Amino acid sequence: MAPENFTWVTEFILTGISGSPDLQIPLFFVFLVIYGLTLAGNLSIITLTSVDSRLQTPMYFFLRHLAIINLGNSTVIAPKMLINFLVRKKTISYYECATQLGGFLVFIVAEVSMLAVMAYDRYVAICNPLLYMVVLSRQICLLLVSLTYAYSFSTAIVTSSSVFSMSYCSSNVINHFYCDTVPLLALSCSDTYFPETVIFVSAATNLVCSMTIVLVSYFNIVLSILRIRSSEGRKKAFSTCASHMTAITIFYGTLLSMYLQPRTSHSLDTDKMASVFYTLVIPMLNPMIYSLRNKDDVKDALKKVTINRNQASGVLKFKK
Repeated sequence: MAPENFTWVTEFILTGISGSPDLQIPLFFVFLVIYGLTLAGNLSIITLTSVDSRLQTPMYFFLRHLAIINLGNSTVIAPKMLINFLVRKKTISYYECATQLGGFLVFIVAEVSMLAVMAYDRYVAICNPLLYMVVLSRQICLLLVSLTYAYSFSTAIVTSSSVFSMSYCSSNVINHFYCDTVPLLALSCSDTYFPETVIFVSAATNLVCSMTIVLVSYFNIVLSILRIRSSEGRKKAFSTCASHMTAITIFYGTLLSMYLQPRTSHSLDTDKMASVFYTLVIPMLNPMIYSLRNKDDVKDALKKVTINRNQASGVLKFKK
């Protein structure tokens, strides 16, 4: 076909989660609540771990950055998704789509990496407790977080650039609720071998490396816990990593259920449901999981913040 017969795409249309007009308003309120809880929960974690002196440990430092990542991941997806529930024409411009894909990749890769870093943190805390603050000094923690963000940014730039280096012509309907790699490449009128290879290598590298660190860390953690003689000691050691174990089980379980589907039963609709879970539901659940498992620390921090705020307002009133 001659190039002049192509209609080059300048905007895309997102099909959304459901095409049923009757479901748009109910779905809007459901996801508005989810996004609201995500904002409240993650902002609370970020605030408490920043201001409370008792939460200035490596574990809470990494938890703060996980909350930042979860907040970013949801914010890249949810606002546009909520708007599309209320409008008739669910369009997104070419450059807005590229930005959304890049942002999504930054935060999803950062989350995979951060969960691996947090698994290493739990390994050091349980297997080498006396050296915990030495091995994971503030400089090392900053280095690990910096490497996580640098790697996620570089991966996002390479992957999104390869996807948008393709030509998109004629069809512009993305069968998804946000701009993702697979439904985008399905619309390309170019040979997609190169971007598909980049995506496969990147996804495989991220998952295999991250899961290897997590599995090795928890294998050693389990061995260390089993060597503890007292049941109270074993219970205390297990409780320090229970919240992280819950978070990684939900996150990796969702990703693996999507990537390990047989090709015969694989569909973009299944991907949509999995995507809802790891872009919107998991960022909402993580603050609840960590807060419930560390409820005494969180409760004490909340009390301290509330008391300081009341004291500050009392001083202001007195001055007036």
